[in-house]
Amino acid sequence: MNEMRLINKYLNLLEASLVGTLYKDPPQDPWAGPTHNPLLRALGRDWPALAQTMIGTARMGNLRNACETVILDGIPGDFIETGVWRGGACIFMKGIIEAYGERERRVFVADSFMGLPEPDADKYAADKGDTHHTHKQLAVSRQDVEDNFRSYQLLDERVMFLEGWFKDTLHVAPIEKLAVLRVDGDMYESTIQAMDALYGKLSPGGFLIVDDYFLPPCAQAINEFRAKHGITEVILPIDGMGVYWRRNR
Repeated sequence: MNEMRLINKYLNLLEASLVGTLYKDPPQDPWAGPTHNPLLRALGRDWPALAQTMIGTARMGNLRNACETVILDGIPGDFIETGVWRGGACIFMKGIIEAYGERERRVFVADSFMGLPEPDADKYAADKGDTHHTHKQLAVSRQDVEDNFRSYQLLDERVMFLEGWFKDTLHVAPIEKLAVLRVDGDMYESTIQAMDALYGKLSPGGFLIVDDYFLPPCAQAINEFRAKHGITEVILPIDGMGVYWRRNR
């Protein structure tokens, strides 16, 4: 009981720091106002000025539940996020692994570290007109993400960086099995490339989490992938933006 109490205290504090609620981190976007709004931060609907993640407390809680569940249930495989921004969700994954004394699982940190790609509308029509590549706030360097891991004393040889466009990195990543696959690519292209490369490696009992299902191109990619591969697990909502399901076969 005491051990679980300490684990919970550590993970609660880690989450609060990564999300920015610990120090009432203000937003940097033009729509959320000049001061920290707890409701917007809970739902991940602002862009933090200093915090290491923008997914908010609801989606961080979902990620924690997935990671803790696969650890406690003994589901084999590593953890990965595709599209990491400042690295906060991956840092949380590594913190959970450390808190539970896991010695084998790795955390894969997959990102271009240059922001999102320009839309390839000829190949991915759903991305026509997408403007994510114009938002320079979304481009965070690998060095900055590594420094964020170091600030929490969570950077070691079991944190694996996959640097580059997903089309070049994910299919050749040294991954045999995954227990948690968190897809955060915003666009159709980024989403479908992550699913094509990695979903087949997700262990039964593992979790697939989609951060941007509220965006039509992302939802289209997920729905088409599910239809193509006969995936019937129920899509469960998180916070009106993200969704997840647990693979059962």
